[in-house]
Amino acid sequence: MAGARQTAPEKQQDMPPAAAAFQRLRALPAGPERDELRRATVCAWLPMAHRLASRFRDRGEPLDDLRQVAAIGLVKAVDRYDPARGKAFETYAVPTVVGELKRHFRDHTWDLHVPRRVQDLRNQVRVARRDLAQTLGGRLPTEAEIAGRTGLCVEDVRAGLEALDSYRTLSLDAEIPKAGDGACLADTLGLCDHALDVAVDREAVKPGLRSLPERERTILYLRFFRDMTQDRIAETLGISQMHVSRLIAQCCEEVRRQALQGTGQPT
Repeated sequence: MAGARQTAPEKQQDMPPAAAAFQRLRALPAGPERDELRRATVCAWLPMAHRLASRFRDRGEPLDDLRQVAAIGLVKAVDRYDPARGKAFETYAVPTVVGELKRHFRDHTWDLHVPRRVQDLRNQVRVARRDLAQTLGGRLPTEAEIAGRTGLCVEDVRAGLEALDSYRTLSLDAEIPKAGDGACLADTLGLCDHALDVAVDREAVKPGLRSLPERERTILYLRFFRDMTQDRIAETLGISQMHVSRLIAQCCEEVRRQALQGTGQPT
């Protein structure tokens, strides 16, 4: 009973008389008097906004930030509330403040942004999976079981499950769970293989190289794969260095022309 006697005054303090204040607020023209009444009205209802913000604690956001978001929702409710509609202010203010808090989580706390529809699917799947796990001996439910619990199709359940890992991301420096050797996520990423940049070019020139006479293929091999100078090639084949230079230029131009023809590009 003592707890009940303490709770009732707190609730009354959260919900001060509003009708007269809002009627006067709507009647006053813009000016210092109206601004002061608006400020006083917002301050009077702040305990209610803070109480609503406390419902969303332990979700990864500081309570002070949540109270600021709730205060913004309260200001919007004060500005938009019309006492002539006959509804109590708290009936309008509570969903407005809660909506502002949910919007904050939806738009500003996801590390990886996903569409609102997928966020809603995530929430349904998360709750259904938690409830089913309590009745299945601790094992995780299957996609079909979650679909049966939520009434969603399997594709939507799969989208919701994928979104479960989108709310918070891991640093690449984070240690891989159960690895045991101190390896981090960055160690699992592949390195850039610069040889891939020339792989297409290598394949493109092969037909042109095969069509060259044997002597010209030998010259290109000695020059570009054995890194021999033109003088050494000329000495090896018994021809002049000028002839070697001329043959290299002609062969490269011919191979290039055939490779570009194969890709449809202008030569």
